[in-house]
Order: sequence, then structure tokens, then C-alpha cells
Amino acid sequence: MRSLAVRRKMVNTLFWAGCLCCLAVVVAPTFWMLIGVVSRALPVFHLHVLTQDTQGNGGGLRNAIIGTVVLALGVALVGGTVSVLAGIYLSEFATGRKRSMLRGAYEVLSGIPAIVLGYVGYLTLVVAFDWGFSLAAGVLALSVMSIPYITKATESALAQVPTSYREGAEALGLPVTWTLRKIVLKPALPGIVTGMLVALALAISETAPMLYTAGWSNSVPTGQLTHSPIGYLTYPIWTFYNLPSKSAQDLSYNAAFLLIVFLLLLIVFGRLITWFARRHSES
Repeated sequence: MRSLAVRRKMVNTLFWAGCLCCLAVVVAPTFWMLIGVVSRALPVFHLHVLTQDTQGNGGGLRNAIIGTVVLALGVALVGGTVSVLAGIYLSEFATGRKRSMLRGAYEVLSGIPAIVLGYVGYLTLVVAFDWGFSLAAGVLALSVMSIPYITKATESALAQVPTSYREGAEALGLPVTWTLRKIVLKPALPGIVTGMLVALALAISETAPMLYTAGWSNSVPTGQLTHSPIGYLTYPIWTFYNLPSKSAQDLSYNAAFLLIVFLLLLIVFGRLITWFARRHSES
């Protein structure tokens, strides 16, 4: 018995050591990348990066910052609305073959490469619909990318809500829409918000779809939906990094640093929403 206990303890130690090694393999390159970006961006970061627009290979990133925020809001509004409604329909109303077909559709959509979606968006929105490089084309392309993630998160979050909630509301004769809005969605909101955060983080970090649909602009967004290119932070990261100009390379590192800060703020904002939703749900 003593030898068996020692053997189990050794196996358990080796298992956790292997898990920690696997975690280090994933986390270490991420921290190495973050430290490299921050260490190169902070020495060349100046206030004019936030207050000036991009001018050729230099200037600031105000146009890209505002453009990224506008794109994120557009994706949250368009893609988030469609995805949440689709997740609610799949979880609460769809049955049988219709549910399996819709699930297969968004699972296939999640496997399509981003550059392919961008090229399809270019052919349909920019060329066929004659929208040109524009905010609307970029938002729709990124929204299509975000639909599978938010839909799956919404469906999974609603599936974790106890069935007794729905049965109790039905026994009391409450309307289905009222039950869904007041009873079912509240405990599922943290999961939905988490899925939307992941989708937004992936969307605003993409470059290839935006090159095909949004183009690039050195000025702040005008509010025009079509025939008006828009700036975004991933463009200078991808374009300016390999240029021989030091100012262009510094601008690429600043853009990467600001994108990391933007994602961190997005995560913090989402955690606050989740905390408030859980507290309100418990009360």
C-alpha cells in the first residue's frame, strides 16, 4: 500500500509538472512578445501619437485609434445583434433538422480563413454593391467573422441556465418573451459577454479583411458609411514595420502597443459588465 501511494504521488507530480510545462510553452512566447512590443514602443511613445493623424510614414495615430473604436462599435452592434438573436433562436426555439443545419452553418463559417472572407467582401460589397472601401464594408466583413463565436457563446450560456427556470415560468403562465428577457438571459449574460469580447478581440486584430474592405485613410472617420475609407491600428503594424524609415517603424510599435492597451481595456470593461450582471442576477 505504501509503494502504491508513493507511485500515485509520483504520477500526480509528473502530471502536474507536464501541465505546467505545457502552460509555459503557451504563456512564455506571449509574454516574450508583449515585453518586446512594450519595451520598443514606450521609449518612442509621445503624446502627439494620440493627437495627430498619420501623415505618410509618420505623424500620429489618432485616425487609426478612432477608426478602430468605430469598427469595434459597429461589429458589436451589427454582429452582436445578429449573433445573440441567432444563439437565442438555436437554444430556445429551433428544433430537429433546422437546429442542426444552422449549427453546421456557423461552424463552417468559423473555419473559413479571414482573408477569404475579406476577398468575398471585396467582390460583393466593394465591387458588386459599389460601396467602395468604406466603413460599412469593413463592419460587415468583421461582423461575419464574429458571428460564429458570439452565436456559440450565446447558445452555450443559455444551455447552462437550469431548465427549472423555464418550467417554473411556464407553470405560472408567464409569456415566453418575458421569461426569456427577465429570467433566462440574466444568468446567461456573463457567458454572452465573454463570447462577444473574444469575437471583438479577434475582429479588431485582423488585417487582411480590412485591407480588402475598409482600405486605409489618413484622416478620422467622416461618418459616411460608403465610399469613405477608414483607418485602423492593424494597418500601420502590418505596413510600416518593414519600411526602412525609423519613424515608420516607431509608429508600427506604437500602434501595436495601443492595440494591446485597447484589448486590455475591452477585457476590463467586459469583466465589469459581467460582475454587475452576476450581482444583479443574484439580487
